[in-house]
Amino acid sequence: QVQLVESGGGLVQAGGSLRLSCAASGRTFRVYAIGWFREAPGKEREFVAATSLSGIRSFYADSVKGRFTISGDNAKNTVYLQMNSLKPEDTAVYYCAARFKVGLTTAQSEYDVWGQGTQVTVSS
Repeated sequence: QVQLVESGGGLVQAGGSLRLSCAASGRTFRVYAIGWFREAPGKEREFVAATSLSGIRSFYADSVKGRFTISGDNAKNTVYLQMNSLKPEDTAVYYCAARFKVGLTTAQSEYDVWGQGTQVTVSS
């Protein structure tokens, strides 16, 4: 089993920054990639960013490209999402998810394990 725990959410003013963490435990050797997704009130969950744990590959949703950075620390089994220049429309519950199969994808159905989520609120 693999378990994921997100942290780092909170309330920030527009233009500010937050760093989310996704800590993996258990059979982490099964994990090929970690993705971040978010779900805003009244909206469907959407892809934000993903990275292979090797750090060789990563990609982002157009809405966050240039503002968010995904990175990993293999020694700590933790993936981070650095979020800069935050906007009110970034307000959402952010989830990380682990994918066991090789390859990066935006498809939620292709991720095997999910964390419980962390709330990010950006005030205007």
